[in-house]
Amino acid sequence: METPSRPLVVPQPKRTADLIMRDGAVIRLRQYGAGGRRLALSHGNGLAINAYLPFWQPLAENFELIVFDQRNHGENPLHDPASHDWDHIVADAREIAAGIDAHFGAKPTVGVFHSMSACVALMAALRFGSPWSALALFDPPLFPPTGHPLQPVELAEMKNLASRTRRRSQRFNSVEQFAVQLRRSPVFSSWVPGAHLLFAQSTLRKSGEEWILCNSSELEARIYETNDDASVWQNITSLPCPALLIGADPSYRYASAPASMCKAVHDERDVPYVMIPDTTHFLQMEKPEACRAALESFLATVS
Repeated sequence: METPSRPLVVPQPKRTADLIMRDGAVIRLRQYGAGGRRLALSHGNGLAINAYLPFWQPLAENFELIVFDQRNHGENPLHDPASHDWDHIVADAREIAAGIDAHFGAKPTVGVFHSMSACVALMAALRFGSPWSALALFDPPLFPPTGHPLQPVELAEMKNLASRTRRRSQRFNSVEQFAVQLRRSPVFSSWVPGAHLLFAQSTLRKSGEEWILCNSSELEARIYETNDDASVWQNITSLPCPALLIGADPSYRYASAPASMCKAVHDERDVPYVMIPDTTHFLQMEKPEACRAALESFLATVS
């Protein structure tokens, strides 16, 4: 993939606000857009919302955007690793939603979440009631119930992801070194120009003379291998707000388990669903325009 003549640059937000979670973890909110309907956006495990810029930046022309990273990711400072687990991250969701209203004014907010943050939104909605007026969920890795033919598939993928994550490098001489490594992977070959460097910039922080992962490999692996709550799959039709699954292509050569699981939840539980053809789990980096079109079509159907 060619390097674009103009690198992708995350613009300065209109306003920011640092939220302090109940255990002291910091979540930094960033506001973009000209106003209007509000969307809250977050990311997948080990990632950072700034890396999704090709997807969300054009949305700022018509919507108010509040973007944020999950604890111990992206722009947030590192907090106690012992509290980096699903229960804490799910509990964060209510505090984040309340913090958005407190700092930027109360109004209905649609959650637009990928992978881990999509699962978090579902878990929070089913446990506590949804703080979001609607949910657009990109390729969430929903854990299948016992006896489901996809459960062994997901268990194998969870184990593989955790193992690979623990083996890979955590330190780099430069962000460019990480970007080159990403570009060499066939799985990431369909990202839009500039997305690899943007991803590296968004997920690394300076540490002395080196660059290290914002979210350590151990923390990332821990989330993969403990994503085993089958209650979301079983209870997803009880959601207190409208929701749409926007899945990757299960037939694509680099498809991963979430693509098949999203389709299965649609087929078996009749949850609204759109599939983005020829995409992997990183569909928002590969086909941002198609992902925005799916989101905007959904938004036109919900108040």
